[in-house]
Amino acid sequence: MRTFLDNLFKNQSLIYKYFLYVVSVVCIVFFFPKGGKFKYEFQKGKPWQYENLYAPFDFSIKKGAEEIANEQKEVRGRQDNYYRFDSSIQAEVFEQFDGKFSDAFPGGEYDADELVVLKSAGKEILDTLYGRGILMKSNSRPSGGQTYLIKHNEAKKINSNQIWKLPNIDDVILDILRKNRLDDFNNDFQELFFDLVKPNVFYDDGLTERALEDELSKISHTRGTVDEGKLIIAKGEVVEAENLEILNSLKSEYESELWTANNQYYILFGYTVLVALVLIMLLLFLKKYRPEIFEHNTKVTFIFFNILFMVFITTMVVKYDERFVFVVPLCILPLILKTFFDARLGLFVHVLTILVLGFVVPNSFEYIFLQIVAGIVTILTVSELYKRANLFISVGQITLIYVIGYLAFHIIHEGNLDNIAWFTLGLFLLNGMITLFVQPLIYVYEKLFGLVSDVSLLELSDTNSKLLKELSNKAPGTFHHSLQVANLAEAAANEIGANAMLVRVGALYHDIGKMLNPTYFTENQITNVNPHDELLPKDSGKIILDHVINGIEIAKKNNIPDRVIDFIRSHHGTTLVYYFFKKQQEIDPSSDEEEFRYPGPTPFSKETAILMMADSVEAASKSLKNPTFTIINDFVDKIIAGQMNADQFLNADITFKEIETIKKIFKQKLINIYHLRVEYPE
Repeated sequence: MRTFLDNLFKNQSLIYKYFLYVVSVVCIVFFFPKGGKFKYEFQKGKPWQYENLYAPFDFSIKKGAEEIANEQKEVRGRQDNYYRFDSSIQAEVFEQFDGKFSDAFPGGEYDADELVVLKSAGKEILDTLYGRGILMKSNSRPSGGQTYLIKHNEAKKINSNQIWKLPNIDDVILDILRKNRLDDFNNDFQELFFDLVKPNVFYDDGLTERALEDELSKISHTRGTVDEGKLIIAKGEVVEAENLEILNSLKSEYESELWTANNQYYILFGYTVLVALVLIMLLLFLKKYRPEIFEHNTKVTFIFFNILFMVFITTMVVKYDERFVFVVPLCILPLILKTFFDARLGLFVHVLTILVLGFVVPNSFEYIFLQIVAGIVTILTVSELYKRANLFISVGQITLIYVIGYLAFHIIHEGNLDNIAWFTLGLFLLNGMITLFVQPLIYVYEKLFGLVSDVSLLELSDTNSKLLKELSNKAPGTFHHSLQVANLAEAAANEIGANAMLVRVGALYHDIGKMLNPTYFTENQITNVNPHDELLPKDSGKIILDHVINGIEIAKKNNIPDRVIDFIRSHHGTTLVYYFFKKQQEIDPSSDEEEFRYPGPTPFSKETAILMMADSVEAASKSLKNPTFTIINDFVDKIIAGQMNADQFLNADITFKEIETIKKIFKQKLINIYHLRVEYPE
């Protein structure tokens, strides 16, 4: 049991990668649409590349989305409208009529016979109006179909003109008054019925909508059938509108037929094998060509997370509406991976992700082609992402590639540029706009996964930042030394293709530990008084050694990223504080050398190795008196040769050729610093 636990502990990193791999495969397969995959690939306007295709079974020909939409539009155009008749309002109005009539025609002004005639005319007007029903004009609906009036729970088809509409009832009142020879009372009746008459017919939204849905449900989504054994398309025949619909119908029927209780497990197994192959290629690539990333579980998790995220977003969009598939900004993936790692890894992961998505999207060949080309353009064009203009220019180029590629495919399919889907071109523009959000996404990833991008490095390189400002105030000599080292290291990094921005930031922060005891370091001593004169060599050596530990603690308190702290940790490697060790030996010859040796580690990358060389060369150059070309040349060679003999670069991924290039740059820089001139003969 103990042996098992020991092996488990030793291999926990590898076990985690296996677990991450299995979870990723399961999640991706889970995201996939539930259905089989048609075994033939075809596109409109391209010849059928396979043998003659015969119908494997009877199936219906499905109508296209545009055809169904036209039929639905036609049904809505002849939609029937339903109005409901309210009998209670008529009774209410007749009840109010007597009181309103007495107010409009007082008994003192009219004789009894006249009032009887007027009242009779008023009731005739009401009978006429409410006999057919009154509708507010604003409540009426235009209709190309029939109009139905529901009265006493019975729907009766009527002409829409048969219903009186408020407020246009003046003509009705006037006609009845003329018939009764009461024209002179028109104004009085108009005032009487202005407040009295209320609508009693209302548009019934619910019933009308249900009737419409019932009519829409009757639309057939199929048009004819294809019998088993019938020739669908011959080899070499161009896939055009007629046989394209039949092929699409067969594809849909075939995929739904495959996804049955008996077949679904085989299909899932097939998907799982293919996705597993793709992801195993990624792990093998990381292990062989990016071992430093493979060994870092957080970085591997970050890569797999981004793949899963892109697959999830794309599958959700396809399930919602496959027309929006090009809205998903897949070029964010290579952008992010190039920012945090390198271009080759970014492109490799992008291509693998596109291959996985080929199982999900429609027109997979067209999709894969466009996305891979766009990914290559992303890798080639995006550089120095921290410069805002570069990102805008690159996104513009990516969008242009999408548009050009789409138009080329459109010409292949249609034979001309007619009927361009401007909607799809709009999706490409939207894709570009979403891609611009890569900047805030990079910031989020930095916080979640503890990674460092060039954007953060640019912020850290600002000498007005809080920590560097504090260094310049407390230890001005160290600050000036750090600036000189940063310039040397950056020039060397640019020459050999290392990360110049990272080296510069590491150089600026590598000596921040000296802030705690600035006067114990010669660059900060402004008088001839040296505090080490009053200390034992052993104590002086400890103060010198501790500036590395102190620097790490200060950096962590100020949330400096680990990639920068690595420079603080390794800039002296495991070298010896030689001066104080020799002084201690004079006092005690048996002194332990390890007490005067930096804890390390030694540099483990090109960048940390460059910083160690630049730091030593710059610091030692201060001791040069009357430097010449020869002195500087020998001096740089001696410093770096000593570090190589001390095995300080064994773990750094740096070659002898690169070290020679770095030495050449250092010599040129030091010559410029000391303003050496060529000595002319007298």
